[in-house]
Amino acid sequence: MNKPAWLGSRLLTGNLWKTLSLGLLVCVTFTQPVLAQDKQRMLRTLTVTGRGVEAIPATLAQVVLGVEVQAKTAQEAQQEAARRSSAVVALLKTRNVEKLQTTGITLNPVFSYKDNIQRLTGYSASNTVSFRIGTDKAGSLLDEAVKAGATQINGISFVATDEAIAQAQKQALKEATQEAQQQADAVFGALGFQRKEVVSIQVNGANATPPPPRPMFRAEAAKVADASTPVEGGEQQVEASVTLEISY
Repeated sequence: MNKPAWLGSRLLTGNLWKTLSLGLLVCVTFTQPVLAQDKQRMLRTLTVTGRGVEAIPATLAQVVLGVEVQAKTAQEAQQEAARRSSAVVALLKTRNVEKLQTTGITLNPVFSYKDNIQRLTGYSASNTVSFRIGTDKAGSLLDEAVKAGATQINGISFVATDEAIAQAQKQALKEATQEAQQQADAVFGALGFQRKEVVSIQVNGANATPPPPRPMFRAEAAKVADASTPVEGGEQQVEASVTLEISY
């Protein structure tokens, strides 16, 4: 290589490094303030949680009915339980109940104890079913079910319709969001800060909490045949919470 070409290449390389160094310097100069602004913006946030509650009428009764019989043999006990259960289920189907299903079938030996000696005295068989019906119809249906062969009313709980729950969930979420915003405004107002934007939203749920079941024991099931059973559904609550992270 001749000398002019060699000098030209060296000058070109030197200029290239100067250009790259200047570019890196400019990049670092502009990047550092941006990172600092992002960090500052992330630190300047307020997190608040709002809660919304809606009460709606519980117009459906969730009922658990049972048939329990005892007999000397397992076959006799099971057959009698099946016969009575079939009669109860047939009645329920004619009343157009919802979500009818068998929830339990059991067959157990029955023992007696005398002088510390265990003796087999027979067998106990039971069948249980659950269903839903309008609260206004539940009382009379329970009376009819006992007459048809039911010996146990294991419990009643009350719920709203699926449509009512869905509507209440939306309203509860709306109330929770508004409450969270009001909390943030109160804090910012007290501190003299200006609210900017919502940077994060967390929906913690919109759950329907049914009233606790009301148990009815075997002794009570025998009484409902003699008097009309009153059934009052009450209300069901739907709760929701929303968490907002707001910058300022």
